[in-house]
Amino acid sequence: MSGLRLIIADDHEVVRRGVRALLESQAGWSVLEEAGDGREAVEQAKRLRPDVVVLDISMPGLNGFEATRQIRKVSPDSEVLILTMHDSEQVVRDVLLAGARGYVLKSDVGRDLVAAVEALSKHRPFVTSRVAEMVLDRYLRSQTREGTGPALLTTREQEVVQLLAEGKSNKEVAGALGISLKTAETHRANIMRKLRFSSLSDLVRYAIRNKIVEP
Repeated sequence: MSGLRLIIADDHEVVRRGVRALLESQAGWSVLEEAGDGREAVEQAKRLRPDVVVLDISMPGLNGFEATRQIRKVSPDSEVLILTMHDSEQVVRDVLLAGARGYVLKSDVGRDLVAAVEALSKHRPFVTSRVAEMVLDRYLRSQTREGTGPALLTTREQEVVQLLAEGKSNKEVAGALGISLKTAETHRANIMRKLRFSSLSDLVRYAIRNKIVEP
């Protein structure tokens, strides 16, 4: 990897200094600028069009969420790597939705930072293993607790979901599956209870999201 152009944004100078030393120890990598707040990082990204911006979340002036959105807007080819102490699943989700492609905890800098920057420079995502495990564990536990996963529906219930999402009435569902109208209505009620839905439109969105039907 050579000729990689970087910006570091963190409101703590000691952090910027350490990150810069680590990144510039890689052959051909150069830190173009350092920013002490999010607004400064956006301005630098717009002017310099770096390959990767290493960005903290908690900064004065403009936080990392909004800075990420603006950087992706003013310099679409620049990738954003979040480097933070926050290991909240909600924070991870929010910054990825804002346009960041990487997420590394400050406690994992020595192990993961160089690999993360390399991945992002090739436009590939990277999250530190601890964050990946946390997100996956939270997802699996939420699916079991809330009953929202497709696997928690029986095969017959998934058939009913597909037919309902395709616009079939209860009577048409019963006819298509060779069951009584009352049984079809019972299946529908059980599905809505399991998935905690209150309307057919919720069910349609669920079917599309889980690729049970095509949009």
